Amino acid sequence: MTARITGLTTRLITVPLLRSWGAEAPENHVIVTELSTDDGGVGHGFSWTPTIGPQAVKALLDYDIAPFILGLEPNPEAVWDQLWKRLHEAGGGGLTTIAMAGVDLALWDLKTRQADTSVTALLGQRQESVEVYGSGVNLHYSLEQLVEQAQRWVAAGHKAVKIKVGKPELREDAERVAAVRQVIGPDRLLMIDANQRWDLAHTFRALDVLGEYGLEWLEEPIRADDLWAYRRLRKHSPVPIALGENVHTIYRFRDFIEAEAVDIIQPNIVRVGGITPFRRIVELARANSIRVAPHLLPELSGQLALTLAEAVSVEEVEDASFEQLGILAEPSPIRIRNSRLSSASRPGLGFDFAQKPAARESSAPESSAPESKGNHIEYSNS
Repeated sequence: MTARITGLTTRLITVPLLRSWGAEAPENHVIVTELSTDDGGVGHGFSWTPTIGPQAVKALLDYDIAPFILGLEPNPEAVWDQLWKRLHEAGGGGLTTIAMAGVDLALWDLKTRQADTSVTALLGQRQESVEVYGSGVNLHYSLEQLVEQAQRWVAAGHKAVKIKVGKPELREDAERVAAVRQVIGPDRLLMIDANQRWDLAHTFRALDVLGEYGLEWLEEPIRADDLWAYRRLRKHSPVPIALGENVHTIYRFRDFIEAEAVDIIQPNIVRVGGITPFRRIVELARANSIRVAPHLLPELSGQLALTLAEAVSVEEVEDASFEQLGILAEPSPIRIRNSRLSSASRPGLGFDFAQKPAARESSAPESSAPESKGNHIEYSNS
């Protein structure tokens, strides 16, 4: 007899970051999901948003998704397609796909636990380890703090690093990029991320000034949905163009790839809706010889990176992993040594979220410490 889904519950975790991402993002939100089946199976997943919409995501899960999936077979791909069709009226991507990730990840966790193996092994591990690059949400850092962060990345053995740009004056961006390049030396890769702060004209001016520092890629300089501008930018840019953290569907990734508007795609596994669509997007990129660099969430994206046919680099934002934030019930399912990530090979996704926060101390610079909630972690049950 085929198993059926019998329930889905959620709870919201709000956790201050050890190193604030600025006044607009001092904390992250995780919506933890637990899915059950009539044969006694249980799968754990999550949705995630650093700023906007945690209550909206939770409401979608509680009131629109949970009733709809009751009685369905716990097949991740089949459930995802049915659920996306159901939710499309509310938007094809964004809050809808972020919420869908909570179900998709729980279904993959269930499937993998029932097979008594890790998600990496179930999907087929192809890489023994993958490269990790040091990343920071650091535009609000002083130049001194930025230099200190770059020094920590060098000490940690990172062969590639990424910093934020987008100061009001291009001169200040140039000063910061030059300082980091001096710290990391000529042989390490240096990427910059403007987080949609520029228009097309400013982007070309910035490339004229910053391109001399040997950039591996320029990330999301323009509004993420401006396909026309990115197509024109890539045509004339001497630096590879990366984007994808704010692209939510395979159709939109296809648009950018077919328009020849991007060199590196950066899908966020939660924002695109989970493992199911992430794998489809990666195959689309592979078929078009486009590089992939998964966005954030190393505990998850790192494990998936090990299953990809082409070696990819994984982003690790300093002091922002789930383990470092103290919200995991057990140690991390990944290991990072000498800038290489490997899997600890635990059943399922390899981690569950703690019922209570772990004690920890902030290591944030004083000027960038969270402005609210201190080190308190808020848990909200369904």
